[in-house]
Amino acid sequence: MKTIYVLNGPNLNLLGTREPETYGSDTLATIEELCRTTAAQLDVAIEFRQTNHEGEMIDWIQQSRLDGHALVINPAAWTHTSVAIRDAVTAVALPLYEVHITNVHKREPFRHHSFLSDVAKGVICGYGIRGYQYALMEAAR
Repeated sequence: MKTIYVLNGPNLNLLGTREPETYGSDTLATIEELCRTTAAQLDVAIEFRQTNHEGEMIDWIQQSRLDGHALVINPAAWTHTSVAIRDAVTAVALPLYEVHITNVHKREPFRHHSFLSDVAKGVICGYGIRGYQYALMEAAR
């Protein structure tokens, strides 16, 4: 069975209470439930994780090369700051799907640049938590 790593970056553990006018009321647990239901329908396994620690994220990305089929990642703030995460995803050479709950291009200018988009197979932003579902559907193909 294919395993897709669904990795979430800093502050996403606060979804549901963090800036609900921007991120909505869905929690990370709701996103995980959606991903698990979608994965079951697609007959794939997922590793769903969240961290506020960049080194831990890099360890998980590196681990994915052992049994992973693809990476679905919402790098959150690391999108705009982390060359180390970019280096990790290019090193593992798995298809990468970058997900953002909001449309980052309608937000502050510093959020318009991503260190990952040019190495991602696809970028999904602005569709709320459904973006995870879309990314999983593509990653499972």
